[in-house]
Amino acid sequence: MTQTRDIDVAIIGGGIVGVAAAFKLLEAGRSVTVIDRKGIGEETSRGNAGGLAFSEVLPLASSGMLRKLPKWLSDPLGPLTIPPAYLPQITPWLLRFWRAGWPDKVKASIAAQGQLMRLAQAEMASLVRAAGIEHMIHPNGVLELYESVAELKASEAGWAARTREGIAFAHLRSPSELAIMQPGLSPRFVAGTFIPSWQQVSDPYDFTLAIAEAARQRGAQLVVGEVTRIGLATDGVSLQLANGQPLRARQVVIAGGAWSKALAAQLGDSVPLETERGYNTTLPPGSFDLKRQLTFGSHGFVISPLTSGIRIGGAVELGGLELPPNFARADAMLQKAKTFLPDLRTEGGKQWMGFRPSMPDSLPVIGASRRSPDIIYAFGHGHLGLTQSAATGKLVAELLTGRPPSIDLSPLSPQRF
Repeated sequence: MTQTRDIDVAIIGGGIVGVAAAFKLLEAGRSVTVIDRKGIGEETSRGNAGGLAFSEVLPLASSGMLRKLPKWLSDPLGPLTIPPAYLPQITPWLLRFWRAGWPDKVKASIAAQGQLMRLAQAEMASLVRAAGIEHMIHPNGVLELYESVAELKASEAGWAARTREGIAFAHLRSPSELAIMQPGLSPRFVAGTFIPSWQQVSDPYDFTLAIAEAARQRGAQLVVGEVTRIGLATDGVSLQLANGQPLRARQVVIAGGAWSKALAAQLGDSVPLETERGYNTTLPPGSFDLKRQLTFGSHGFVISPLTSGIRIGGAVELGGLELPPNFARADAMLQKAKTFLPDLRTEGGKQWMGFRPSMPDSLPVIGASRRSPDIIYAFGHGHLGLTQSAATGKLVAELLTGRPPSIDLSPLSPQRF
């Protein structure tokens, strides 16, 4: 009979949120074991755009997004698509997404996201210093680009909301101003917005591995295996791996990203977590002289400068975890990128698809399970997992050590729906 292994705090998920939580728990004096089905950073944290997007406080279901949906959904390779076969399954999530776009919900979401982002910026700076990886952060800001003055004007409500949250930005209203920030842009772009608080990590996979290594040096352990069962035991929380190995933990953090929903359901929490399948192509280093991340909001993708190359990706495909990838979406973004940056060299790229764990209101789930305060959820960050990872880790550590949370967690409650 396989002997049960005892753990202090088990963190299910070795992505950026899980390793940040491990680091923060170690700082709080706890012993930590990270459990991941593939290994550290091998899922969504491996191939994201690498932006620390502290300015992104608007929910996806804003009025501007809802107006664009019919046009976007009509294009199978556009910024947002839903495979027809998946539509029945996702309809309840879409109804919640629509409700999240109502003015009262948008206002509440921005307020909650704003407080989380302020904590995220402070805690990421603290984590980076403590882990000794300041060299992996590049404070270059981000440039959002518009193809018409009307497009810039349509974005003004969102910028006003950011102003109320204390987020600084500067509108650039001529191609000459844009050229100073990023030479080589297509003349189709006539305006832009520069956000200085946005930062870039050198590479999201390397960044995740570096934090995990800093945690390992402080005593964290790694178990490669998939947790398939979770439940309460008289002396803690019982876990079972897919290979039959039983584990027992005093406390547990579920930070498994898009794979967290099934474990939450075993604990009685029906969380409306969906899977956004994001695509990208990473071109070799030197494919373009990119000064900072560029955002093409009306097209739903970004171009990011990384040590591993130039990454072109984004868009949203709501298709769950099981459907095969459709890399024609990555091809479409690469073709657009060549149009937007005429000198971009598009040879030698590597394609990738990852799974973003997304909630209808664009707010993550951070809080205790219905069954026990010793089981904490930390998932559902959508496009903002890297950005909010250190803040989430801080909040998880506070919850598991009995300290008052740094922010009001009620908007992020697992039971809010």
